[in-house]
Amino acid sequence: MPLSGGHSLPEDLYSADAVREIDRYVIDQQGVDGFELMQAAAASAFRRLVRYWPEPGRILVLCGAGNNGGDGYLVAANAVRHGLSVDCIAVAPTEKLSGDARKAWKKSVADGVPVKALADLSDSEVSESIASAGLIVDAMLGTGVTGAPREPFAAMIRHCNGAAAPVLGIDLPSGLNASTGTVAGDAVRADVTVTFIGLKAGLFTGQGAEFAGDVVFESLDTDDWASESGQQPLAHRVDWSRLHSSLPRRPKAAHKGRFGHVLIVAGDRGLGGAGMMAAEAASRSGAGMVTLATRPEYVAPALARCPSVMVQGLIHGSELPPLISAADVIVCGPGIGQGAWGQQMLQQVVASGKPRVLDADALNLMASRVAQPADNHILTPHPGEAARLLECTVADIESDRIRAAEQIHELFGGVVLLKGAGTIVASGGVLPDIISGSNPGMATGGMGDVLSGILGSFYAQFGNARLSASAAAALHLEAANRASGTRGYMGLLPMDVIDALPQVLMESEQAAAVGGNMKGVAGE
Repeated sequence: MPLSGGHSLPEDLYSADAVREIDRYVIDQQGVDGFELMQAAAASAFRRLVRYWPEPGRILVLCGAGNNGGDGYLVAANAVRHGLSVDCIAVAPTEKLSGDARKAWKKSVADGVPVKALADLSDSEVSESIASAGLIVDAMLGTGVTGAPREPFAAMIRHCNGAAAPVLGIDLPSGLNASTGTVAGDAVRADVTVTFIGLKAGLFTGQGAEFAGDVVFESLDTDDWASESGQQPLAHRVDWSRLHSSLPRRPKAAHKGRFGHVLIVAGDRGLGGAGMMAAEAASRSGAGMVTLATRPEYVAPALARCPSVMVQGLIHGSELPPLISAADVIVCGPGIGQGAWGQQMLQQVVASGKPRVLDADALNLMASRVAQPADNHILTPHPGEAARLLECTVADIESDRIRAAEQIHELFGGVVLLKGAGTIVASGGVLPDIISGSNPGMATGGMGDVLSGILGSFYAQFGNARLSASAAAALHLEAANRASGTRGYMGLLPMDVIDALPQVLMESEQAAAVGGNMKGVAGE
């Protein structure tokens, strides 16, 4: 099974405002006719339509009032010219159309598209039109909408989501915030979204990862002008297929001392599995040596599960310093609880000043006390932990995940990995990364412990906290996708992801050997 794709999509992710400015620059400064650009977008969208659905049956196109609606009218015109059965509903009154959108409507009518005004249709006629469609094209609301859609758009969005037919989103699913990936009210759940000019960040994080479906990109030959326009990306889109070649290659004369010693501090009473999963994930992702510091009662089970891990049972935090001194990177938090045992362990880890990954209850303990910023830690909150760190609500975090990750970095320093669909990796001085993709099977206890282990392993091997964070999150998702291919989503367990790590890493090693483009060991 090959590595997952991703190279067909650009790396740069923009805000909605930035994409509009790029579009304006192309038209105003480069002299490209706006209507011609709209026609090119519609032609590209239609090509994608027939590629995904070669025999779509009757196509229903829903059009709004802006340029997004104009794209829809021209998609409908393309379909009619190719002999397909098409209906088109003007959700916004056509008398409100202006500029290029009005030209598009007129052209569609001239080309024989049967455009019906929503205001002239009864509820039963709308329902029948939706029910009889073989494919729905959503061209209602574009990037200019940031709040909850108003009527009649909200009702038409609900019709789309209740339909049996698949949905093709034009540029953006209606109702989705193009910059943040949030949904304030109703939003179309597209099966495929064709987006233009610049990739919108909101398609790849938060609810965007769910509502956008399969995202495809059409630059419309504006690639060079995006940088010339002066608009800066909001983030970078990355995945395992992009990142694996950036990781140092192992020399043939390698030995375990060259790949780091990871100390996993985890597993208070009742939570012993967290440490075991983190330790095994660290071992399976290439760490030279792994030590697990946990409660004494978990020593034997941990050794039985993963005998390559060195396991030490600790009763008090004063026993931890000798293990810390031998480690290169410390992972602290999985299953440590918020009682005395966990507090003692975290205090020792932080006092050591060593590079560290802080997760789970380590973050909750940080949130309850004044924590000192540090440059050499990786913080891995999920939205609930992020809300505690920022003293806000989970809704506040999810309303702008990129900004939330940046705010945590501003307060606590280091690298911040905000988990969730479209994981955010943020640090100072460079744009955030968004890990492209999501997997609903990962919504189960223990997945974060596996990620912590991979993070500690990569940090110990490569030394670069930012690269380690992005690569670990990407590998974690790739392994979960691989495992869910045989296990499904509902039955996926953290151990399945651990078991998938060697296969994914092996394929990356083979690809590197063929390509010959991997670097030497860090520092060489």
